[in-house]
Amino acid sequence: MDDNLLFAFSLTLLAGLATGIGSLIAFFASTTNTKFLSLSLGFSAGVMIYVSMIEIFVKAQVALVAELGVRPGNWATVGAFFGGILLIAMIDRFVPKQGNPHEMKKVEDASRPVRNPELLKMGTFTAIAIAIHNFPEGIATFTSALQDPALGIAIAVAIAIHNIPEGIAVSVPVYYATGNKRKAFKLSFLSGLSEPVGALIAFLILMPFLNDIMFGVIFAAVAGIMVFISLDGLLPAAKKYDEGHLSIYGLIGGMALMALSLLLFI
Repeated sequence: MDDNLLFAFSLTLLAGLATGIGSLIAFFASTTNTKFLSLSLGFSAGVMIYVSMIEIFVKAQVALVAELGVRPGNWATVGAFFGGILLIAMIDRFVPKQGNPHEMKKVEDASRPVRNPELLKMGTFTAIAIAIHNFPEGIATFTSALQDPALGIAIAVAIAIHNIPEGIAVSVPVYYATGNKRKAFKLSFLSGLSEPVGALIAFLILMPFLNDIMFGVIFAAVAGIMVFISLDGLLPAAKKYDEGHLSIYGLIGGMALMALSLLLFI
């Protein structure tokens, strides 16, 4: 396999498996470190927003304008950007609240499991819902890493941070439903694997058609997906756990680090 493909798949896999880290935190930490969680979620949002608007959107625009012309290229870029937002918003819209990964939970919520078999269905659905939600993130990480390895690393790190509380979100209700830590960890781990599956689908379906126009459309849609995730999921969750202005400090820190890394690669 080509080294770039292997690198892109590996990054996507590592980002997805971060849900397992969240699951482990849920079972081995007695309390939620709200300061760290708020700071890290804000940091992840800062990375995603900055890189989406400053780097990914611009690259998409340049590619589409070069291929389609100034007016059609700009319209295509904006259309794909909001198309990405619409896609992830529809996924959120059709995922019930109890299964939505943006409905964050604390590890303390797993301290008193109720062994009710009737709740297992709900817990399993939570894992499936998160897997569906993670699917487009896998495509985003893979295509970004394939086009620009340095950019792919930044996106993978941001999504991995974002996936840690998702691991908590799936583990807590599954453990609450079954009282079985192994089952909760397994479902959390499997939900994260949907990201490399998304990468595989992107490779099998999109790669044969990956010309400059397709690249521009995908990149603009990825920018929209990441902005929506940041504004709808990461920042509200960061503010939920916030003490003072830690989430905003994290946001600015993430933007600054992303800006510095992009400058170093010029």
